[in-house]
Amino acid sequence: MEKRIKIVADKNIPFLEGVFEPYADVAYIDGKDICKEDVMGADALVIRTRTRCNESLLGGSRVSMIATATIGTDHIDFDFCNTHNIEVHNAEGCNSGGVMQYVFSALYGVASRKAVKLDGATMGIIGVGNVGKKVEHMAEYLGFNVLLCDPPRAAKEGKDKFCDLDYLLTNSQIVTMHTPLDDTTRCMADSHFFAMMRPGAFFINASRGEVVVDDALKEAIPKLGAVIIDTWNNEPDVDADLLEMVDIATPHIAGYSYQGKQNGTASAVRAVARHFGFESLYDFYPPVDVPEHEPVKLDFKGMNQGEVTSLLQYNYPIFTDDFMFRMQPDKFESLRSEYKYRREIYID
Repeated sequence: MEKRIKIVADKNIPFLEGVFEPYADVAYIDGKDICKEDVMGADALVIRTRTRCNESLLGGSRVSMIATATIGTDHIDFDFCNTHNIEVHNAEGCNSGGVMQYVFSALYGVASRKAVKLDGATMGIIGVGNVGKKVEHMAEYLGFNVLLCDPPRAAKEGKDKFCDLDYLLTNSQIVTMHTPLDDTTRCMADSHFFAMMRPGAFFINASRGEVVVDDALKEAIPKLGAVIIDTWNNEPDVDADLLEMVDIATPHIAGYSYQGKQNGTASAVRAVARHFGFESLYDFYPPVDVPEHEPVKLDFKGMNQGEVTSLLQYNYPIFTDDFMFRMQPDKFESLRSEYKYRREIYID
């Protein structure tokens, strides 16, 4: 009898249970608890960012495939995986629509509470990959002037469309970060970064907490118009003082849309299926269980700022997430794992 594949999977990945079972033995474990003993007999891992895949976890194992149901890959040691013939697949762009929705629900919500007019404002987008492109598209649709900073893209495509970081910071009323975490972006938002920002500017971080130096941000907050933070240093143990100082605080759920989770799981399943030859899963996609989870197309044409705000908040009342996190910041992980996924919005 042919030996069955063994898969270790994060139990918090939605829509996954039962998918691989016709082909493999699957162990579902909380991602933060997956350890070396769990991995020793495994052929593949299906994970999220809470599982750090490095030599201490993978050394001596027979794992040949890691599929992360996330955009980010900073939890994976690529050097180790490359030298040990471990294929790595991430769900590129899976939650880009959800993060875009988060950015504009937060921006318009805070602007409404502070009575800040957004007409004619310039939005500076740092990192213009899958998420940044969707933020750019929505910003232009809503009438913002847009500045883009993405050195890797500028090097490949030319600098005409892009500007340098200092120019963006000094000329933007809104600065939103959508970079991956690597050696070029770690601690990017430091004292110099915030010194270059305009007084009264809004700062949004829905990328990775480690791109921001917390002490520098706290020092800059009196100068800034608003601060919106979804991703934190030292998650799940966030800086309590910073939590109290920002205008919107959420527990790393910007991309937690129903469609984002469908996309992430589908991407991971398809990658594992192709690696091991599970042909019936090559085109797997989780079904929508109720019509209310379908994405909704919105038309903001002709609306004033108040009407746009109302429609965004109707589809995603972001201050509920802010309130829930502030009331129980020690429940960071459970707020994420038990989050009720929202449906995405989209435009033409």
